Amino acid sequence: MFILLLLFFFLKDGIIVQTIDGSVIFVGLFEDVVINAKSAVSVVGKKAGEIVDISKLRITAADLNNEISKRFESLGRVIYDAKKTENDTSDLVTECISAIDDLYEQLDAVNEQIIALRKKTICRNCGAINPQDSIFCSKCGNRLVNDGPSADENSEGK
Repeated sequence: MFILLLLFFFLKDGIIVQTIDGSVIFVGLFEDVVINAKSAVSVVGKKAGEIVDISKLRITAADLNNEISKRFESLGRVIYDAKKTENDTSDLVTECISAIDDLYEQLDAVNEQIIALRKKTICRNCGAINPQDSIFCSKCGNRLVNDGPSADENSEGK
């Protein structure tokens, strides 16, 4: 008796769907739960993938910062040794500075990728990090650069 009532409940709360080929399918409460669970798992999986990507980029940024520190230490040793021995090492110093500048460029690119994945934008005036959909900087109030005119600007021009 209980099984019949349970089946009736599912039949009562189910949905009848007609497919493209004309056949009729009964989508019940259980199927709805399964569909919703699959979509939730998909969203969670996508978010987990984004978190993994951000974590990898942060590790890369930390590695680049460590390499920059090592290069500065090396540069300091070169200058110290040059001053102590009174040798001309301007070529070596220029090479070290160039390598450090290259590492800083790589670090900037990695940080921009992290900010893009976190759906943030950087203020070009003060360097503050803001939500991507912000119109003005939360720190300095400067107008943030948008890809195109907003809907409000389009309607004002008419």
